[in-house]
Amino acid sequence: MKIKNIMFDLGGVIMTIDQPSAVKRFKEIGLEDAERRLDPYTQSGIFGDLEEGKITAEEFIRELSRLCHRRLTFDECKYAWRGYTKEVPLRNIKVLDKLKSMGYRLILISNTNPFMMSWGMSDGFSGDGRNIADFFDSLYMSFKMKMMKPNRKMFEEIISKESILPEETLFVDDGPANIEMGKNLGFKTFCPQNGEDWTKELLDALEALNAR
Repeated sequence: MKIKNIMFDLGGVIMTIDQPSAVKRFKEIGLEDAERRLDPYTQSGIFGDLEEGKITAEEFIRELSRLCHRRLTFDECKYAWRGYTKEVPLRNIKVLDKLKSMGYRLILISNTNPFMMSWGMSDGFSGDGRNIADFFDSLYMSFKMKMMKPNRKMFEEIISKESILPEETLFVDDGPANIEMGKNLGFKTFCPQNGEDWTKELLDALEALNAR
């Protein structure tokens, strides 16, 4: 069965993650134990509550301000979260354009939050004036869906809303637990390493899958 849809993760795939930079920035704004509180794949505590939509951006600012012992602003929190973003490589932008021109339906599934998406939905995302929505047919963000990968229900809701078949869909994610859930649901999967050039390998994988 040929691949018709490609479901992409954001951080660690489209965007290169820089965990040490995020830790450094959160420390800069006053979070002394940032290493303990931050995770490269799935957040917990108030960070997880934010990405799971359990608390709003305003509530997160209030809670983080309490931990930092001073009143923080939205822009300070955005600055700290943006530490996770090392770059959005041009090669990734080009391959998204190529895949769309080849007729694939592109879907984003991301554990993310309002601070990161205030950047992602801006014209500063790609470096050429486009925002993240310009590259995908549909966007599924954890804080809006109120659930995070690898929650099975998140995948099932996307399957239902998009009317897609997992066996016709390639799921691309750098998180092993997320990939395992994708496999369990019948998705074809591809698990690149954060920061590597996965573009040729992905195109080769699609060619091989479609040749079966």
